[in-house]
This record gives sequence, C-alpha cells and structure tokens, in this order.
Amino acid sequence: MESIWLWIGFNVFVVAMLAVDLLVFHREAHAIRTREAVFWSVVWITLAVIFGIGVYRWMGRDAGLEFFAGYVIEKALSVDNLFVFVLIFGWFRVPAALQHRVLFWGILGALFMRGGMIAGGVYLINQFHWITYVFGAFLAFTGIRMAMGGDHHIDPSTHIVTRLVRRLLPVTPGYVGQRFFVKQQMETGRRLAATPLFVVLALVETTDVVFAVDSIPAVFAVTTDPFIVYSSNVFAILGLRALYFLLADLVTRLHYLSAGLSAVLLFVGVKMLIVDFYKVPVGTSLTVIVTILGLAAAASIIWPKATGGHDSAPSGTNTTGSRRDTLP
Repeated sequence: MESIWLWIGFNVFVVAMLAVDLLVFHREAHAIRTREAVFWSVVWITLAVIFGIGVYRWMGRDAGLEFFAGYVIEKALSVDNLFVFVLIFGWFRVPAALQHRVLFWGILGALFMRGGMIAGGVYLINQFHWITYVFGAFLAFTGIRMAMGGDHHIDPSTHIVTRLVRRLLPVTPGYVGQRFFVKQQMETGRRLAATPLFVVLALVETTDVVFAVDSIPAVFAVTTDPFIVYSSNVFAILGLRALYFLLADLVTRLHYLSAGLSAVLLFVGVKMLIVDFYKVPVGTSLTVIVTILGLAAAASIIWPKATGGHDSAPSGTNTTGSRRDTLP
C-alpha cells in the first residue's frame, strides 16, 4: 500500500508542476529567453537533487545513488535529442514563440510512452534473466555504432511520420497561431486539417521513442527498481525543455559529446553483460559516467571544432524560429 501511495504522490506532483508550467508561466506563447531558460533549468535540477536526497534518506544509500546514476544517464542521453530538435525546428522554421508548446506536449506524451516501456522492460527482466544480456549487447553495439558515426539522423522532409501525417490529413500551408488542428473548408464540406506544428510534434514524439530505446535499457544497467527508473526518467525529461532553450545554440559545439555518450553506452552495456560475474558498485558506475561526460564536455571547450563541420546547423535552417510560409 505504501508503494502505491508513493507512485500516486509522485505522479500528482508531476502533473501539478506541468499544470503550473503551462497554465501559469507559459499561458501565452512567447519566445523563451536565456534568463527564463536558466531559471527553469535550475528549478528542475534542484527538484531532482532534492528528490534524490529524499530517496537516499528514506530508501537507502544504494537507492539514492541509483537514482542519481539513472538521472545523469538520462540527462546526458537526452542532450543528444537536442541535436535532432534543432534540426526539426530549423527545417520547419518553427517560430520561437511556439517551440515551448511543441516541447511541452511532446514531453507529456513521452512520459506516458516511457512509462509503458519501463513497465515492459522491468517485467521482461524479472521474468527472463537472459534479457539482461540482450539489453547489454544492444547498448554495447549502440555505443560502438555511435563512436563510428552511426548515431541517430533524421531527414524531416522524407521521414515516415511526415509522409504518414500528410497521407492521413490535409496539412495547412502555414502555421495557424499555436494550434495543432483547424477546420478547413473543402469541396466536400468542413474537414479537420493538421497544421505544420502538429507535424513537428509528431516528429518530436517519434524521436523520443527512438532515443528511449537506448536510454531506458541504459538505466536498467544501474537499477531494475521500477520507481527509480521511472522517476529518474521523468526528472530528466521534465528538464529537457529548459535545457533545449539554454543549449540550442551551444549543443552543436559539443562535438565530443557523441564520443562521451558512446563510451557511457559501451560501459553500461558491458556492465550488464558481466553482471553475473562481477557487479560494478553503483557508486563506481556514477563516478565513471560523470567523469566520461565531464571529459567530453571539457574536451569540446578546450579543442573547439573548426566551423563548417557536420555539427553546424543544416543549410537553410534557422533555429531561432523564423516562420516558414508553406509546409515543404
């Protein structure tokens, strides 16, 4: 019964924070400036730290360290999402004032989808121990692939989601305020039509699912406690919007981040593969992960990449969100 109330209380808190965010601070669509992004980044990180200390205090040392390790893994891997968000928003010329709305609803959808994926992953691990080796091998393979330059890429113009939305619904030629759907007059009468903003939202949701396939198994490398896995995911995701507006221009300069993330994935993958022979202490795991990511960030700053590399924004994009008059 105590466990049930823990889950209920945590989700009530999450819903309350999202309601305050949307209905109070972002009731009117507006461009998110650096000061506001810094404020919300500090808020979400502070809440995560306080929550982690609470877990440490009431659930024990190992649970607390597991939460922080899971949070750091999810936070780091979610930064990789920002590369794709920059591409999607730039290609569709999403107005700066509308980007927060897309990310808000995208993250809300991600919470439900990840909750289901976490429940499925925990069930599989508890029922079939050998699935741990499958997750470990997958993470190690993903880390090697990312190190070789085979990480996630997306072409919004040819993506299956873009084509599917346009096949199922007519799409307006331009944005209609902050609306995802509108009623359009057709020859057969008034019909529901999607706006380009909904196409962007669908792409953001799909992107999160793709990244979750990597990140959720990575957290299972440090804990299989469903509440710890879920809560660390939630706090990392909730802070992703503010992090996007804070780092959107900087993220393309972190050119060693992919190398750091590949090393983290390889480490947690090997950790899962050897779990029956040697269990890496959670404190050691947290130290290794933080050290790898810290070195990757420091290396990006100390040895900046020459301009004109593949990390720069795609040609013809504008990440500040100037309006595209027609949907490509």
